[in-house]
Amino acid sequence: MNEKFWLVLQYPLKSVKGNQRDEWLKNKVMEYLNISLSDAELGYVDGFDMGKCVSDPYKYVLNIFCVITDEQRSIALIKRVLREHRLDYTRIKIATMPFEDGETYTLKYTYKKGVTDFSL
Repeated sequence: MNEKFWLVLQYPLKSVKGNQRDEWLKNKVMEYLNISLSDAELGYVDGFDMGKCVSDPYKYVLNIFCVITDEQRSIALIKRVLREHRLDYTRIKIATMPFEDGETYTLKYTYKKGVTDFSL
């Protein structure tokens, strides 16, 4: 059996509930990722949350959670899907952690050089 991982795709927001564009973005990203991950047999979208960032209550984020089986292939696929469909690829962070017994997410990709921290 393949090892599973949690993957979170994070977008920054300007307000706690986001705006109409953020809602549209969430729906489109979840739709395209669910189709692409499923077609590639790499996993599925498990849900989302929107709101305050845990590490900084003055920052707001949209987190989209996925369950995946291959970190490198899944991250590459997600980046390609977001770029091809113009879904704000230049604003994302991607982090993963083991599905079983995972305690903290490890940042795997960020849109901005020099960023090393990640928090939900």
